[in-house]
Amino acid sequence: MSKSPRSSTKGAAATKAPATPKVAVSKARAYDIIRSPVITEKATLGSQHNQVTFRVPLDATKPEIKAAVEGLFGVQVLAVNTLVQKGKAKRFRGRPGQRSDVKKAFVTLAAGQSIDLSAPLA
Repeated sequence: MSKSPRSSTKGAAATKAPATPKVAVSKARAYDIIRSPVITEKATLGSQHNQVTFRVPLDATKPEIKAAVEGLFGVQVLAVNTLVQKGKAKRFRGRPGQRSDVKKAFVTLAAGQSIDLSAPLA
């Protein structure tokens, strides 16, 4: 008697990924994590999907970014996606040089939430 390939129980009990752990971030560290908003055409198109883009330090983690945004702006964050934009090789005064790497965080906010980037932080 041979088993059919569909009767396998391997993928039947798929478990959910654990929620991201809560991270406590001090007010000073939160200001260090959120360096500046990214104001580009592509970043502003993300506002249609409740997304805001920030420049963050290279050593910032997703849970830290989430805690910093929630603490500074008082909004609920659903997800944080990050990317590291590698610095371009450019010439400075005729000599070859390298621009610094930049990390960007794409923060997805809960429905009905928004961040006013033109208003100063309290």
